[in-house]
Amino acid sequence: MVNPSWRVLDKSVRQTRQKVRKHQADLARAALTEGNDIQQNAESLEALQAVQAELEALCAQRKATPRKVTIESLPEAERPSQLLPLSKMLSDAVKMVAYRAETAMVALLRRHLKKEEDARALIRELFVSSGDIEPNTQTNTLTIRIHRMANPVHDRAIAALLEELNSQEFAHPETGAKMTFALV
Repeated sequence: MVNPSWRVLDKSVRQTRQKVRKHQADLARAALTEGNDIQQNAESLEALQAVQAELEALCAQRKATPRKVTIESLPEAERPSQLLPLSKMLSDAVKMVAYRAETAMVALLRRHLKKEEDARALIRELFVSSGDIEPNTQTNTLTIRIHRMANPVHDRAIAALLEELNSQEFAHPETGAKMTFALV
């Protein structure tokens, strides 16, 4: 990973370069104006040379510092606590799949509700609502009974959504049991 000390030095080098550019611009602006003071020009030139010397020292120090280090070589307090890129990619992929599934269910529910925001809110409410799961080994089915919503309009929309899901004849991924949904 990038060495935190090198990163701090690199930031200082960039800031000092900006100071050099500012001093150079001030000196050029003073040279273009008529009746400029020689003492003021000398002070501007000295300030520019001091900042340039500071820049050279920082560049030498940055060059002497290794740019990359191993995580194990860092003190415990300086070690990163973020997810590694691969873990983050997996987490992002799961979030995308969940969002797409939610969006597909919203599209099914939109036929019964006027506004997409209402459909999305109802789907979120459905995801956190209580229900019962009844396995039946004789018929190899898994019945999911969703408890009614707070509003009769929402009940009708959810019932229509569950009928649509039943017509798809989903199977449980591990047991292969046919999943049926009902509103109770």
